[in-house]
Amino acid sequence: MPLPPSVRPARFKPAWWLPGPHLQTIWPALFRRRPPLDLTRERVELPDGDFVDLAWTANRRGPCVLVLHGLEGSLRSHYAAGILHSLHAAGYQAVFLHFRGCSGEPNRLARGYHSGDTGDLTRVLEYIRRKHAQPVSAAIGFSLGGNVLLKWLGEHKGRSSLKAAVAVSVPFRLKDAAERLEIGWSRLYRGHLLRRMRAAYVRKFARLPSPLSVRVSRLRSFYDFDDKVTAPLHGFANAEDYYHRSSSRRYLK
Repeated sequence: MPLPPSVRPARFKPAWWLPGPHLQTIWPALFRRRPPLDLTRERVELPDGDFVDLAWTANRRGPCVLVLHGLEGSLRSHYAAGILHSLHAAGYQAVFLHFRGCSGEPNRLARGYHSGDTGDLTRVLEYIRRKHAQPVSAAIGFSLGGNVLLKWLGEHKGRSSLKAAVAVSVPFRLKDAAERLEIGWSRLYRGHLLRRMRAAYVRKFARLPSPLSVRVSRLRSFYDFDDKVTAPLHGFANAEDYYHRSSSRRYLK
């Protein structure tokens, strides 16, 4: 079947010494150089009484590019410093958005962030335009952040204020991604991420009462965690409802 006119075939050629997706995933996480950054932190107060934190590069003159991280990501993620450094060197003013609770300080409310939460992205874009008198020209989303970005674009269609967007390693169908992480070597990533998700839940609800009766130490899969934690914390009926309503694929042509 021929590709649509708007789709171009990939020209990606992996390094010969990094064959296969697993080595290409693990190598940068362990060995990629993280360039030093001169960043300015800024807190954005949200209408519901919670907050998100931004980190700006030193360059404040060029077009503004917003970067969205992946699941349990932050400025410490292996891709964060590299993309911010590259944007700064190219003359852009780059700003990194930490989703709720991901900047090193637990957020205030008995909720967090999730793959379909586009409301905070809308508020941050409006905040930057109003507070800094310059709209965000482009956005780059990684993994979960890519799903959020594409879902937001699908929701806004021709009303988007962005001139360009890049989405990297997107779980277009969240259920498919959760099921894939239960197979073969992908279970390494599942175990790593679930440990961080369980730890974040415990750390958060050590400071305020949890509305849930759940022992997160017993949750052994993404589906279990999303069914028992992510979905009820954020108003979804269950994991199936969360995956269906939050997957970016259903918002895109």
